[in-house]
Amino acid sequence: MIANNARIITFILAFVSPSLAFTTSSAPAQKTQLQLSTSDEGSRRSFLTNVVATAAVLPSLVLSNPTSASAFGGVKADEKGPLVYGDDSIMSPKEHGTTASPVQPDLRYGVSNKLADKISSYNRVFAEMGGYWEGTSFENDVRNLVASNGGPVTFYDSVSGKPLFVAPKGRSVDDFIEESKIHGWPSFRDEEVVWESVRVLKSSGETVSTVGTHLGHNLPDRSGNRYCINLVSIAGNPTS
Repeated sequence: MIANNARIITFILAFVSPSLAFTTSSAPAQKTQLQLSTSDEGSRRSFLTNVVATAAVLPSLVLSNPTSASAFGGVKADEKGPLVYGDDSIMSPKEHGTTASPVQPDLRYGVSNKLADKISSYNRVFAEMGGYWEGTSFENDVRNLVASNGGPVTFYDSVSGKPLFVAPKGRSVDDFIEESKIHGWPSFRDEEVVWESVRVLKSSGETVSTVGTHLGHNLPDRSGNRYCINLVSIAGNPTS
């Protein structure tokens, strides 16, 4: 965990302070260090300022790697199926970040509205912490709904209320939950995506709603496209 957090901080600092050269040592996790090279006292002050700003968001956010999302683990996106690409303009600035309005006030599964708004509307890089959903009512709610309805559950955009995913399809609820546990985020397959409302940006694999909500990324594996999605972005309620 310590080594992983150090890698996250290192990657973040590459964005917030590009003028600084730094590396992560190969020592054991308990001794992981950031080795920094600064040119002057001003750079040191700038560096510390950026560290503090970054540390403030680390408890609830992790950095995703969109540049490798479309070919995660060497597996390229499957374009032969129903996958629908979208233009980067979908995520252009609007009245509320990349969306026209904030997230709904009464989100499902007991997720944090503050985190949902940050991830959904003001973010292209970060994700909720891996396993975040396991601290919510997500699993119980999904299992109960599948049991009572005898069918899949619809997941709605936290901003617009549009349906985005319907799962599980073509697999059991146990398989759906298990895959989500393995990867740390709700994980959907091509047949579980509502493509009328979802697009994938070809340049990065970023998966978004048609209204500009950041959802997650397509991280394909040997079974096909896998959409690794933030629960806070799909915890909305349907709108009429």
